[in-house]
Amino acid sequence: MFFTYLRRELRRRRKAALVVASGLALGIALVIVVSSVSSGMGKAQDKVLQSLYGLGTDMTVTKAAAAPSANSSERPRFNFDAQDSDSDEEQSSDRVLVQGFQTLATSTVTKVGDQKGVADAVGGLSLQVLKVSGQFTRGQFQQNGDGGGRQGGPGGGGTGRPQGEVRGGGANFDVNNYSVFGTDVTEPALGPLTSSKITSGRTFKASETDAKVVVVDSAYAKEKKYKVGSTITIKGTKYKTIGVATASSGDAAANLYIPLKQAQTLSDSKNKVTTIYVKATDSQQIDTVKSTIQKNISGTTVTTSADLADTVSGSLSTASSLATNVGKWLSIAVLVAAFLVAGLLTSSAVSRRVREFGTLKALGWRSGRVTRQVVGEAMVNGLLGGALGIALGLAGAYVVTAISPTLQAQLGGGGGGTGGPGGFGGPGRQAAAKTLDVALTAPVSATTVAIAVGLAVAGGLIAGAFGGWRASRLRPADALRRVE
Repeated sequence: MFFTYLRRELRRRRKAALVVASGLALGIALVIVVSSVSSGMGKAQDKVLQSLYGLGTDMTVTKAAAAPSANSSERPRFNFDAQDSDSDEEQSSDRVLVQGFQTLATSTVTKVGDQKGVADAVGGLSLQVLKVSGQFTRGQFQQNGDGGGRQGGPGGGGTGRPQGEVRGGGANFDVNNYSVFGTDVTEPALGPLTSSKITSGRTFKASETDAKVVVVDSAYAKEKKYKVGSTITIKGTKYKTIGVATASSGDAAANLYIPLKQAQTLSDSKNKVTTIYVKATDSQQIDTVKSTIQKNISGTTVTTSADLADTVSGSLSTASSLATNVGKWLSIAVLVAAFLVAGLLTSSAVSRRVREFGTLKALGWRSGRVTRQVVGEAMVNGLLGGALGIALGLAGAYVVTAISPTLQAQLGGGGGGTGGPGGFGGPGRQAAAKTLDVALTAPVSATTVAIAVGLAVAGGLIAGAFGGWRASRLRPADALRRVE
């Protein structure tokens, strides 16, 4: 009897049922779209951060660079043999500098790895190489800073060419700087090289812990015309190019990658690292692991992806903020309005059926039976609204993904030289901001659909509560008064 009466009443009141279902559908669809777009924002931000962190890395441990003292203002010096002015012999000199942070003892890597909640920890050494080559006569070259080209040039042609001068003589020279990262070849699944894909040649073998081999970033290889098999000389040591790596997103972490021991030898940093890459056993306990490391290993700075996310600006950050804040509250407001309207419409529909329900009560229907009938109708309306809402929400998410609007993410330069945004110890990062283009998608998860179904049921229950309350107050005498 319940289902027969329910089917008949819903058929008779199709328009009213559609109005209630449409209101609920709008709110549910908005929730799905906002939730899926927010998820897409998160994925886009993760893609940006991977270009800094490397895949699988949950946090990094570094030691902030010491503040320069009054006696530490002397710039790097390069000494060359004096030549006669008519000599055309070219000389070159490399200066290998530890980049961005103070070094940590390699034993710190083991200490970090032993902390509770840490699954793995790998050390790396970030270096900057300044190479000066040219003809020098009766003088000493001194680097003056960034932004120059050849001596006497008006500021030079951009980054990567520090300006120089020769005191007490003349010179015709060129300056080249590039980043080198010493990676632990026995741990290929962790560290910044994991954010790049080997597109030519191969990566390091676990046995090449102290081999004179190098993996070159594809952009740098193209600029310098390096390829697999090329020889690259760093501070007099020749390295064979075994592979070319292409960054998955954004800029590559470094121009060159060499085994960690080789990097330590080049920079006279035996048993030293600048950055420790950490993978947690549980991604939900990252904050706890961070606190544990900071507490047990003093003098270190622990940076998580959440810390880095705060440095991301641009349209990605703006859109993410809108989706998270404005979108969330708009969804809540629309849902509340939809639930309220559904409840009021259901209550109003019950009021228009006073004679019907009064007659049923006069025929022996109890108030509970009438209430159950009204709630049943409201539940069906709610489920119908949920189905429509899910369909609309999926359509909206599909449109966003199909269009894939391009957002810009700007990674602001952090303090600490070339250490990277937010103090992150990624090698090769310049202090200037980097702008990346990211395509937005709107993935819909099973959890989002489950939430939509729950909202549909909740909407039906709320509407049924309004209608049931109104129906429970009807009396048989109401039907007689309505007839009169």
